[in-house]
Amino acid sequence: MWKWVFILLILSACNTGTKKENQQKKEKQDATLPVKSQEVVQGGISLFDGKTLDGWEITQFGTQGPVLVSEGNIVLNFGDGCTGVTCTKPFPKVNYEVSLDAMRVSGSDFFCGMTFPVKDTYCSFIVGGWGGPVVGLSTIDGNDASDNATKVLMNFEHNTWYHVRLQVTDAKIMAWIDDKQVVDFTIDDHKIDIRPEVSLSCPFGIASWNTTAYLRNIHLKKL
Repeated sequence: MWKWVFILLILSACNTGTKKENQQKKEKQDATLPVKSQEVVQGGISLFDGKTLDGWEITQFGTQGPVLVSEGNIVLNFGDGCTGVTCTKPFPKVNYEVSLDAMRVSGSDFFCGMTFPVKDTYCSFIVGGWGGPVVGLSTIDGNDASDNATKVLMNFEHNTWYHVRLQVTDAKIMAWIDDKQVVDFTIDDHKIDIRPEVSLSCPFGIASWNTTAYLRNIHLKKL
């Protein structure tokens, strides 16, 4: 009899340990999940509800591939040039931060071309352009991201999420990819502009170039 009691105690202890391990594993997994796009993050507002393109319009570049929402992501499918979405909600001109997650699924060019206001003009933050590695602002004093002082070269893996964060203040444009600051640009008297290809992205839009890109967790915060 005592033998069976002893066996039952061991089985109970093992089962409790397994439940505890499973719970700890679930908590760890939950902690690594992305912030849901409909949530307010650190005083900011969501620009994408994770379900529809409410507040956005498909940018009519004329070269775009299909744009859809799938599993909480905006999908910019491969086109013959730019494919993107433009925000239809009011957007500040200065002193704001915008953040999002972006992923290149196929193709080899920029998977996040973020066009944004800078006071009374516009600029674009390019992630993964010019064949895949170029990061920077287009345009500065008439020069593209590939040819101005903001140019940074990075390696981007396919099917990998990258967290992109951009700040625009009266004095500076700053940007981060994951935890790395990649742009720290002082505006001063520099001429800031955009390439004509993305003029339809104004005042705020996100595009890809000959690349299928996924976007999620798009948030805006006033500074």
